[in-house]
Amino acid sequence: MKTVMLVDHEAIRDWVAARAGSPALQEATSTGDDPVLRIVFGQSAYEDDDRPERSEATGGLELIDWDEWFTLFDKRRLALVVPEDRPGIRDEFHELVRRFDPGD
Repeated sequence: MKTVMLVDHEAIRDWVAARAGSPALQEATSTGDDPVLRIVFGQSAYEDDDRPERSEATGGLELIDWDEWFTLFDKRRLALVVPEDRPGIRDEFHELVRRFDPGD
């Protein structure tokens, strides 16, 4: 599978929107660790305005707005790796990786 690395905010939003996803944070697994950036799809991407608290079944996910997500994304120097677009296929596979600039 060929992949593409995305760092442009608009390209990331477009990729996620095409798959009906949402930006989210997942609680850290260890005390003192930073929350983990996530992109969620399906039922996990839905937030009921009538119930502000999230169910434990969502794995400690909190839906956040794009501005907050991108602030952390840029601060942590991350990139989103996704499959190269193929006609008729909307693959949700993705991975957040640390981006490296030449000279790192």
